[in-house]
Amino acid sequence: MLSFLMGGIVLASNYLVQFPIRYYGLEEILTYGAFSYPVAFLITDLANRSFGKLVARKIVYIGFVIGISFTLLFSTNFADLISLRIAIGSGTAFLVAQLLDVQIFDNLRKREWFVAPLTSSFIGSTVDTFLFFSISFYATGIPWITLSLGDLAVKIFVALVMLIPFRLLLGTLKAA
Repeated sequence: MLSFLMGGIVLASNYLVQFPIRYYGLEEILTYGAFSYPVAFLITDLANRSFGKLVARKIVYIGFVIGISFTLLFSTNFADLISLRIAIGSGTAFLVAQLLDVQIFDNLRKREWFVAPLTSSFIGSTVDTFLFFSISFYATGIPWITLSLGDLAVKIFVALVMLIPFRLLLGTLKAA
């Protein structure tokens, strides 16, 4: 279940990152994908806390296969180089950042309940953002540095907000 949810988040985020927010002058610094992607860290962190590092990694791998498969099938235009770069950037950034998140979370799991999810999500989001945007948009004329900074700011904000459902959902999953 968590793997399919992860795959859906990846697919939605890969689609939404193609659309800048065209309000309040944000088109140069923010895409809609910034709002959906941090949920992937919530899923990984809940799985890690509830079922352990090995299950969390398995969810990352299965979510990766599902998300990238759906992205290639439904939102990749193979005639468009940017679309292909988005798929490659997404896969690379997702796998590196999520596996890093799993490891950092596992190392911090014995501290206060919020330390592991907040730290691992912050570091994972930072790595994910810069890997994704540099692979996807470097040398394309798209302002990838400002987009990545705007995206990261939203991801950090959403990571803070995700602490609420993290705490509320902890009791609903099996304890590790």
